[in-house]
Amino acid sequence: MANHTVVTEFLLLGFSEVRELQLAHTVLFLLVYLAALMGNILIVAVTVLDRCLHTPMYFFLRNLSVLDLCYISVTVPKSILDALVNNRSIYFRNCVAQVFLVDLFAASELSFLTAMSYDRYAAICHPLRYNLIMDGGACGKMAAASWLSGGFFGAMYSAGTFTLEFCESNVIQQFFCDVPSLLKISCSETHVVVDVTVVMGIAFAFVSFISIVVSYVRIFSAVLRFPSTESRAKAFSTCLPHLTVVTLFLSTGAFAYLKSLSDSPSALDLVVSMFYTVVPPTLNPLIYSLRNRDMKAALRKVCG
Repeated sequence: MANHTVVTEFLLLGFSEVRELQLAHTVLFLLVYLAALMGNILIVAVTVLDRCLHTPMYFFLRNLSVLDLCYISVTVPKSILDALVNNRSIYFRNCVAQVFLVDLFAASELSFLTAMSYDRYAAICHPLRYNLIMDGGACGKMAAASWLSGGFFGAMYSAGTFTLEFCESNVIQQFFCDVPSLLKISCSETHVVVDVTVVMGIAFAFVSFISIVVSYVRIFSAVLRFPSTESRAKAFSTCLPHLTVVTLFLSTGAFAYLKSLSDSPSALDLVVSMFYTVVPPTLNPLIYSLRNRDMKAALRKVCG
């Protein structure tokens, strides 16, 4: 066997080697992070304090905001600190922990987006039976299943990362630790656990996507039969932003995980990764608060 040095520390990829651009990246990411924190914390506070928002829709929205707070906090603060002090190193154990948390929150986010699409389907297509379909027990089970599914995939991906060997390159072509970037620099000839988990993750994402599409096909079919133009506009304004976030989240995540490992790293990889790690937690508060009449009324009430 050839002698080789076992890698115990990685170097994350920066957005630029120019110091001025590193500082610009720090300021931009800090503003985005503060906006995401403020928006999601505000949604959690409003949906807890206003009893009028103690409904299934806002129960899922509150969970989604807590999830987004955790999701963006796993990657962005580390990237801000790295650019600020110009130190991109991360220990192996910290990298595995980041893989676990990123995949946990990503899978949970997809599960909650699926549950929210089913909630809108029940509210629009079965309004008279809505309270029976989406009772407290059903909402609790959906939320628990969403968090548990995220924990399962996070544990599987991090366990797969532990089975990989890194013996030469330690430069991760990404601004955080993720499975595709780690596979590119691994010297392991086989990585069965990771491959099986990736297949399971793709199947899970596909089933979730089909469920969301079916829900929205039925929703739009029902909405088009509404006699009132105002009712149709209200339903579309609620559903279309949600569908946009789901499409963006799934398409960019699929691109990152299905892209060939032999492809050379590029700025596109960094941009795509931002669209499924940074953009959804930042946009969700804007979509679900500024475009929602009840949320705006509750915000005015709480602020007043």
